[in-house]
Amino acid sequence: MSQAVGNTALAYARVWHVVDARQRVLGRLATNVATTLMGKHKPIYDPAADCGDYVVVVNAKDILVTGKKAEQKLYRHHTGHPGGLKEINFANLMEKDSTESIRKAVSGMLPKNRLRDVRLNRLMIFDGAEHPYEANIIKQHGAQSKQ
Repeated sequence: MSQAVGNTALAYARVWHVVDARQRVLGRLATNVATTLMGKHKPIYDPAADCGDYVVVVNAKDILVTGKKAEQKLYRHHTGHPGGLKEINFANLMEKDSTESIRKAVSGMLPKNRLRDVRLNRLMIFDGAEHPYEANIIKQHGAQSKQ
């Protein structure tokens, strides 16, 4: 008798999670979100299969960083032109787009393969507490719970 779960629709069903980012540390939040996007919390996890869930992050503007990272943490990208290195620190990025810091942190914690962009498409981040996916949410993760 086989004990394999198999490719059943129920095993691969995607669940919607909502995570409240208020007063949560950026790195610890990002590791939990990346784990959920990959599906590592499921018993059917396979690195080559896309079996992760949807994650909605609310209150992204209230995220915390430890130490002096608010002034010292730099996000760099290159335009591709000579002298095109662009830098922005965490505080300025939060003023410009508070959701982007969470997206970059989660992106850095996902495996660098073909599934990375597909998994990031299942991540929805909002500045405030309101979001349009209220009917889909099955699991709530508050500021005190660990996801």
